[in-house]
Amino acid sequence: MITAVKTVSIDDLVQGLRQLPEPAFTEIKTVHRLLQEKPVSAQSLAPYLTWDRQHYTRNLIDRTPLYELLAICWEIGQASSVHNHRGQNCWMAVPMGRLQVENFHLVHEDVAAGRCKLEPKNIAEMNIAEPCAVDPADPVHRVVNQREFDQRAVSLHVYSRPFDTCVVYSPEQGTCGEIRLHFNTEYGIPK
Repeated sequence: MITAVKTVSIDDLVQGLRQLPEPAFTEIKTVHRLLQEKPVSAQSLAPYLTWDRQHYTRNLIDRTPLYELLAICWEIGQASSVHNHRGQNCWMAVPMGRLQVENFHLVHEDVAAGRCKLEPKNIAEMNIAEPCAVDPADPVHRVVNQREFDQRAVSLHVYSRPFDTCVVYSPEQGTCGEIRLHFNTEYGIPK
């Protein structure tokens, strides 16, 4: 059970991120601590939230040369592909609902040949009181809004540097490939 948590506005989180020095984005603890200390109110995210029954949505909130901040909206049962973040650090917080993160160990990858081998590593749950950071040593993961959670969810993602492609993996088929990323909205404006 999640107890009541004192929240801040998304603007407060953005201000906190913009005040961090560059080294904070090259290690894990500082941004993770900021997300723990400044859980964001779901109501303050309203201008950035869009929903799609077919696929989760990626909504850009803020971007600097050091980081980008997204709100991702998940309908019940939606999941990301298994993916990486192109060597960038990633932190996630969940101001609305709860989400599961399935982490994988990448045993082998040959993107040019489209082949890979992954092993399941662990599973973690995120909610408003429990943000998480992707392990830089094993950054391949999938985010899932489990059907049994029975509610929409919103996750905030902070990436240490902006990037526009990533590698997606099929652990079942042993395949992988690069995809281009897009935003459904940028700064609250539909694309």
